[in-house]
Order: sequence, then C-alpha cells, then structure tokens
Amino acid sequence: METGSEPQTESEKADIDAIAALKESTAFEFKEKGNHYVKMGKKHYSDAIECYTRAINQKVLSDSENSILFANRAHVNLLLGNYRRALTDAHEAIMLCPTNVKAFYRAAKASLSLNLLSEAKSHCESGLAHDPNNEELKKLLKQIDLRKLEHEQREVKVSRAVAEAKDLLSAIEIRGYKIGKAVFRELTGSRKPVLDKNNILHWPVLLLYAEVMSKSCPPLQWDDKNNYTREAIELYYEANSGACLSKTKILHYLLEGTAASNVEGIGDEEKDSSEGSNHGINAGKRSSKWVKVNEKRTLHDVLKEPDFIIQEIPVFYVVSKSSNFYKEFKAGKWSPPP
Repeated sequence: METGSEPQTESEKADIDAIAALKESTAFEFKEKGNHYVKMGKKHYSDAIECYTRAINQKVLSDSENSILFANRAHVNLLLGNYRRALTDAHEAIMLCPTNVKAFYRAAKASLSLNLLSEAKSHCESGLAHDPNNEELKKLLKQIDLRKLEHEQREVKVSRAVAEAKDLLSAIEIRGYKIGKAVFRELTGSRKPVLDKNNILHWPVLLLYAEVMSKSCPPLQWDDKNNYTREAIELYYEANSGACLSKTKILHYLLEGTAASNVEGIGDEEKDSSEGSNHGINAGKRSSKWVKVNEKRTLHDVLKEPDFIIQEIPVFYVVSKSSNFYKEFKAGKWSPPP
C-alpha cells in the first residue's frame, strides 16, 4: 500500500491495526525498561532517557500516556542536573495533560533550580489546584517562598550598595578628585572613602616611610637615631602616579566587599573618556616627581591638585630632613619599588 493512501480492504485495515498494536506494545515496553533503568541508579539514567525517548517516538500512545513519558524523562533530567531539558519536558507533559500533577511538580523543581522563582511558584500553585493535599508540592512551595524572600532581601541590599557607591562616585567627581589604580593593595586591603550623612567625605590615608622602602637601606630598628622628630619630617606625594580609572572601574572598586560586588553589568553606563588619561604625563618609563605638601593646607585642597592621582586611597611619603636619605630623595634618585 502506498504511503499516505487510505486502506481499501479489510485485510489492509487489519494490517494497519496490527502495526499500531505492535508499536503501542513496543512503546509500553520502552516505558517499562526506562522505569527499570531509573531504579538501577545513576549509571543507567542515560539509558532511561533513551527508552522514554524511543517510547515517545512511537507516536501511538494517548496524550495522557505521552504526558507520563515526558514527565518521567523530566524526572531523570532533574536527577542528572539537566534542568533546562527537564523544564522543557515538564512543559510538554503539562500541555498534553493539564492535570498531570507530577509534571507540575517537576516543572516547579526545574524552575527553582534555574532560579526562575516566579515560574516555579506558578507551577506549584497550578499543581496544588489539582491536588490541594499534595505534601511534596506544599513543601516545595515553602522552599520557593523562602528563596523568593531571600532573593528580594538580597536585591534590596544590592540596590542600596549600588546607590551608595554611585553617591560616593558623584561626590568624588564633584570635588574634582582623580582616582587611579591601587599600588599598595597588600597594605591598604579593601579600604575606601566613606560619604557620611552630612555629605562629608572621609578618606583613609596611607603614610609610607620612603627611607625604609629604599633598597640601599637595610631593615631599620624604628628610628634608633631619632631622625623622625616632628620638626624634621616632611610629607610628599608622587605627582601623576599612574593613569586615571574610568567611572566604571571606580564604581567596581567602590562596590568591592558589598552585596553588589559580584553583580554583572553594574556601571556599564558610567563609561567615559577618562580611563587611561594621565593628564599629559608620559606613562612609559616611570620617573617620580615629588611634591612637598604644605602642612597648612587641608587634605581636600591637596587631593584636588591637578597632578594628584589618588591610588584608590591617598598615599603620602614621610621623609626626614635629618636623614642621609633626604638628599637622595630630594635629588629625584629614589622611586617606590615596583
């Protein structure tokens, strides 16, 4: 008989019915084999999936039977951690049989694993509408509600952290400060400025003793020669110490250690042309230019200097006029170690 033609005789009809019965029997056999493989454990889960797939592909079972097969395959995909495939199979099972409670449960489990919390909750509620006393669905719904609450609380923390960091970035920009890459992270850690409720910006400051950092100077017992008296010390900063960071990178720095530290995409809209700028100074071979700090000036005034690049936090160098190192430093023969 040609493909697509209608059976004409009783014999042809009988042949068609026999083929359909054989395919149906085969489909049920694959279903049972699949169930058996699931019971045999993880090593046979892939065999179970293949059996359920071959049963579905017979295309002779009723919608309700096929719904069971899709729900079973969803179950195995859940066990394997194939959550997206499990969700697709569970959706197919629900479309074929909208009263398949197990399909709703597995759709909810897969959605929860994919962090699709609203969808997971909807599947649970739909399943409970058909089986209000289903304890598994009730338990899963509680888990989803708890996860949603945790997610909402975290979102509040993230939003607050982002808002605070953007306010801090705005305060830095308004004051005309320039932020560069940190050089002494091993000393400063994650310290950063703080903007208080009165819009006052508080900076942690790193003070380094250049003489102690000098390669020509052996490790010293602390000022055994009494060089570093209040009258003898001077404070310097290194002019144009590196390139400026973009707004995006500054924002990421300000978010470090907060609830928003690992959130992607934050600050992408803040990109500007300042990254890599060093205000006309050659960024090639480093040549330190030291600027003495007038002690009568405020920290704010010093940080606003055109050549002051804040290395995430301000860095100043303490030098003693009484030390032999002082002449070397003033002559520009010393630079911070790389």
